[in-house]
Amino acid sequence: MENEVNKIKYAVNGGIGFGARLNAKQLVTISKYMYEDEEIELTTFQQLYIVIPEDKKEEIIEEFQGVGLACYPVGNYVKSLRTCNFCKGEEEEGMPVAKELNHRIAGKQVPFTLKVAYTGCPIGCGEPMLSDIGIMKIGDYYNLYVGGKAKGKDAEVGSLLMEKLTSEELYETVEKIIEVYSQKGKRREPFNKFLKRNGRDEIREVLHNF
Repeated sequence: MENEVNKIKYAVNGGIGFGARLNAKQLVTISKYMYEDEEIELTTFQQLYIVIPEDKKEEIIEEFQGVGLACYPVGNYVKSLRTCNFCKGEEEEGMPVAKELNHRIAGKQVPFTLKVAYTGCPIGCGEPMLSDIGIMKIGDYYNLYVGGKAKGKDAEVGSLLMEKLTSEELYETVEKIIEVYSQKGKRREPFNKFLKRNGRDEIREVLHNF
């Protein structure tokens, strides 16, 4: 009997752009690693979950990246940024900021899966108010929300933590929040519960002194 091949789950998408899109070449590349009757899961965070052989992980990821697919680990990590469709253009809606923020935080290990969402205007198509950390672009600045929870009987809208941040202040603050959560969060403690255990005012104070 042949040894069973160990497989791992990875999340892939077309990167941060104008909506969740994949081109034909990317779809063909993904399909190479699927059986004919196999299904692929599309998550609410604009990712596809695909199962690949663990011993070929590096070469498969390299192939995916070669056709423009972004690859992320699945589990207790910061998920790739969920975005809106950026309906009024790259510069006005802050696409470069979204890309840079995703580059800085996606894939970082945390106590429990962390969802971060970004929207380019107050309409909020990226649903920042329902994510662990949400960013809303207001004019030339960014408002930061924390503690949103989209599912369950205790679902709630995130609350404003800081407002009128510059892009650099936004990067620094979000990275600090993730670092504090990584250091002080309990194992498998959701971010929403972490905030309630510590209190938002205390989190602000920790961020100020971090």
